[in-house]
Amino acid sequence: MISIGAWQPWKLWTSVALGILLSADVALAVFLWQGARQDPVQLRAERDRMALQAKLLRADVERGEKIRSSIPQAGKQCDTFYRQSFLDAATGYSQIESDLTSIAAQAGVRTSGLSFKRTEVKDRGVTEISINTSVDADYPAVVRFVNGIERSKNFYLLDSLGLATAVTGGIKLDLQLHTYFRT
Repeated sequence: MISIGAWQPWKLWTSVALGILLSADVALAVFLWQGARQDPVQLRAERDRMALQAKLLRADVERGEKIRSSIPQAGKQCDTFYRQSFLDAATGYSQIESDLTSIAAQAGVRTSGLSFKRTEVKDRGVTEISINTSVDADYPAVVRFVNGIERSKNFYLLDSLGLATAVTGGIKLDLQLHTYFRT
């Protein structure tokens, strides 16, 4: 009888390679046998589910690529909004007063003056300005005034409207607005 140690090295490597190949064949046969046991209807349903999932993933990727390509444009729009809608801190108060006085005159309302409160916003490049005023007029004029604020070239956030008693028979509103200055 010949011992394994007496085999030539190429015979030993060939035997090991054939053993690995035989093991892989057995594993593949088991895998195929398990797959053949599944119902064809289930396999089709699984295929259809996977095709739908792949379609949804492709749509997500396309949407992501659109968003990625629009980021530079969105950044430019944000910069334009920042420069055009936020007033410069050096001249902002007078521009706000002029703008709101003009809107009030066009709407036909009387204002009782403006008061400002400044709040620093850290690490944002802006300063928040709270504006309080009261307007006195009939209802259509107040609506025109609020509409004028919304359509102003300056950026205003209407925080609150409070109904107060009016002496003239119209309505009186206490308004609180916010805007921002570039710093």
